[in-house]
Amino acid sequence: MTLNTVSCSLGVTDLLAESRLWMEPAMRSAVARLHDGPRTISGFAFGWPEQEGPTGAGKGSSGGGKGIRPAIAGLAARAAGGKAEDAAPGAVAVEFVHAFSLIHDDIMDGDETRRHRTTAWKAFGTGPAILAGDGLLALALDTLAHATKGSSITRLTRTLIDLVNGQAMDTAFESRPWAGPDAVTADEYCAMAVAKTGSLLGCATAVGWLLGGGDEEGAERMDLIGRHLGLAFQAIDDVLGIWGDPAVTGKPVHNDLRQGKKTLPVVAALVNGAPGLALRLAARPSGGREARRTADLIESYGGRLHTEALAERELNAALSLITALPSPATADLELLARYLVTRRS
Repeated sequence: MTLNTVSCSLGVTDLLAESRLWMEPAMRSAVARLHDGPRTISGFAFGWPEQEGPTGAGKGSSGGGKGIRPAIAGLAARAAGGKAEDAAPGAVAVEFVHAFSLIHDDIMDGDETRRHRTTAWKAFGTGPAILAGDGLLALALDTLAHATKGSSITRLTRTLIDLVNGQAMDTAFESRPWAGPDAVTADEYCAMAVAKTGSLLGCATAVGWLLGGGDEEGAERMDLIGRHLGLAFQAIDDVLGIWGDPAVTGKPVHNDLRQGKKTLPVVAALVNGAPGLALRLAARPSGGREARRTADLIESYGGRLHTEALAERELNAALSLITALPSPATADLELLARYLVTRRS
């Protein structure tokens, strides 16, 4: 990457902080409509400080994520000629759908931690966490339905179908062999990532554009921008899942290898790798030395290079669409796009 990561991150920090000024009050207002139980769990999932969870499960942690989707929705609204806060109903809806999917994903995967903190189901129980996720999904649909413009609500419901299909594909990958004619291909993985990650970012960008006063043709372009960025985002997530700094990512080093995940670096490396690599991966290396050796093999067989190159291509595809927008308010959108590929957490 040729981009100066530090200067980019400093600028993005300001953008994310700015979006939180209008985003969090809108989220809190919507969540207040839920019953005490789902409301408490939702606040915990978003990292709100007054909702630490039982025995302080969320204390001192950084829940709630980076806020990329609300920020990009606000920037899309500005690019359409509106104000960032015009995108609030769409940003809330997308963020609630994202939170709903993560709460349910953690239950399906049995994950006990996320973003340095206990997951909702582990802190409050499986049943209450499912109900909270359902509540957030209902709020997402209702929030956008009351503020919809053009195809906004339809785009959100289509995104929900994409998310379900993407999650189903990802789950099916777990039972596929590591090698041979039935192994997961890079193209299949990318299709899953676009459905599971790119569709939601595309929805945030398109709906933000519409709520900012943009037209349907522009919304299609914005959706494509988001999908390109979503695939780039997921590719970098996959790199960080193997080679990221645990002090920054909040995940143990080589975490994805230990969990046996068929991420893009792994899938790409298996195309070039010797049979021994597939055997190593199937055994789920647990010891530090074995995991490190496996990560080195994946890198030597081109898995990391392939994934980083794909992220760069997807970023450039998004940037070419952003720079073609008939609006002077695209510099911040470009800055945020570049951050998605240069981040380290």
